[in-house]
Amino acid sequence: MKYKVLLTGHNDSAIDDFFMQMSDNFEVVTTSTRFADITRHITFFKPDIFVFCIYNETREDLTQIANLKFRLSNNKTPLVIIGLKEDCDEFLQIATNAPDLILHRPLSVAVIQEKIIALVKDSRFKKAIDEKAEERAAASTQTDAASGSGSRLAIDRNSIDELMDRLAAPGPVTGPIPSVPGKRKHVLVVDDNAMMLKMLKEHLHDKYDVATAASGRVALKFLERKTTDLILLDYEMPDESGPAVLEQLRASEHTKDIPVIFLTGVTDTKKIKEALSLKPQNYLLKPVDRDKLLDTIAKEIG
Repeated sequence: MKYKVLLTGHNDSAIDDFFMQMSDNFEVVTTSTRFADITRHITFFKPDIFVFCIYNETREDLTQIANLKFRLSNNKTPLVIIGLKEDCDEFLQIATNAPDLILHRPLSVAVIQEKIIALVKDSRFKKAIDEKAEERAAASTQTDAASGSGSRLAIDRNSIDELMDRLAAPGPVTGPIPSVPGKRKHVLVVDDNAMMLKMLKEHLHDKYDVATAASGRVALKFLERKTTDLILLDYEMPDESGPAVLEQLRASEHTKDIPVIFLTGVTDTKKIKEALSLKPQNYLLKPVDRDKLLDTIAKEIG
């Protein structure tokens, strides 16, 4: 899936990076710095994000883009500025509303791409929440009108907070948008095997909200900002093994009580005893049986 990026500005080097090195993830269109030209492109191209590539811009151009922020906000389109720090600072002196993201060059293409994708996804989550809330509010209004009651829509704030934070963790942590209102139990699956992550997510997604992490480091970073109801943890991983991750989980006040179930392909009795000595809530042998997986998780968190 490609995200639509609308570019403007005189930083040709930054613009070339989008066309030549980020085309796998972005559908890119450029526009002039004229206000009317930009607004037409926003109307017809409907970008996911607007990027101002700053370099020696005139004060008039900076003012034009600064004045555009209100229009972008109405469309829920994030504004990103990319350029040298002094150019970005000059823009901030003019803008009454700060951009959604400021990227000071020099930055690697990989970092720019990662941060923009994260911002687009976060913006889409917020937009989805707003649309869902509007739908429910409209339905609630119709019900109230029919019944004469004064009930009002109550949105589960925890679900909204979960959405706002979902992409703040770096690395390949993924998961579906939880229903609003209401919140299903959440499972974090940690495994360095992409096929295993995909299979386990398929097994679980009907009953649980599922996030996946491709390493122990990513999982621990994920848990710095949010929590989960249960962790499925691969026992043998490169860099940080399952036991090493479990030790860090138990050492933290924030994560010490989260139930952990080891996933292991080791069938040796001695190895299994070693795994159990670390006191996880349970362990499952690979390949994982779906029914046994669901039953084991249900016994821990329902």
